[in-house]
Amino acid sequence: MAALLTAHSSDYSQVMAIANTEVLADESALIRQAQRSNAQAFEALYRLHIDRVYGICLRMTGNVSEAEDCAQEAFIQAWNKLQKFRGDSAFSTWLHRIAVNSVLGRMRKSKREQDRIMAVTDTATPTFETGDSGEMRDLSEAVDRLPEGARNVFVLHAIYGYSHDETGEMLGIAAGTSKAQLHRAKRLLVQQLKQQGFEA
Repeated sequence: MAALLTAHSSDYSQVMAIANTEVLADESALIRQAQRSNAQAFEALYRLHIDRVYGICLRMTGNVSEAEDCAQEAFIQAWNKLQKFRGDSAFSTWLHRIAVNSVLGRMRKSKREQDRIMAVTDTATPTFETGDSGEMRDLSEAVDRLPEGARNVFVLHAIYGYSHDETGEMLGIAAGTSKAQLHRAKRLLVQQLKQQGFEA
């Protein structure tokens, strides 16, 4: 029985490895076609990657409308910059980098606009609603309330699995700063969740 299980496990691993290779080969073919201005190939790449790109944008902005705009902008930029993609990194990493830059650019613009508004009028400090629809929502809201720098590092490193070097490169910060921001994010999350009655 053990030998049979091992054989099946080995067969499954081989099948998955072949499937992953085929997906990568298909993606490489799509990239080459899209680089020759094939819109259908780029649409296929869009369908392959939109969920994760949108997910990054949503986690970083905490706003559905903003995330949709940022994801759309990221793919427009990717289409315009596709000739520059040389395959030095995975296509998904290259695309996520563009998405992160799109979000950061939008945040900087939004911050400037907020600063101008604050200079003219008194703005009440926003209050955050906390729902009682489960621990995942509480955690999600706690992440949304993190300071921008800590939130961005937490999203890219803890949620999407990028290394500190990759996270730092995407955000334009040193790897050491990424580590410090992750530590800060975790500490603030623990504090927030304790305040909501969760045990650390």
